[in-house]
Amino acid sequence: MALEEFRQRAERVRDLYDRLNLCERGRVWTNEEFALGFVGDVGDLAKLVMAAEGARDMPGGRAALEHELADCLWSVLVLADRYDIDLRTAFHRTMTELETAINARLALHTHDARPDEAGGEGHGP
Repeated sequence: MALEEFRQRAERVRDLYDRLNLCERGRVWTNEEFALGFVGDVGDLAKLVMAAEGARDMPGGRAALEHELADCLWSVLVLADRYDIDLRTAFHRTMTELETAINARLALHTHDARPDEAGGEGHGP
C-alpha cells in the first residue's frame, strides 16, 4: 500500500470518528485532542516494547504491539492531514537532513581517531 493509500484510509477512519463523536459528544476532536491521543498511544507503545523485551508484563503480546504501531501511524497521518503537511516530502527532507548531520558527526570521529601530540589516541566529543 502506498503512502497515499494509507493517508486516504486514515482519513476515512478519522471521518468515522468525527461522526461518532458528533453523535456521542456533540463535537469532533480538535487538533490538540488528536495530538494528546497520539501521546497516549506512544505511551502504550513504549509499555508494549518494554513487554516485548521482557522488562515488564503486559497482555496482548505481538498483536497489541502491532495495533499500537498502527494507531501511532494513524495519528501521524491524521495530524499531517490536519496541518496540510506533505509527509512524503517532509520525510525525505528530514531524512536528508539527518543523514547529512550524522555523516558530519561520523567524519569528526574518523578524524579524531588519529594519534594526538602526546602519542595517544584522540577522543571525540
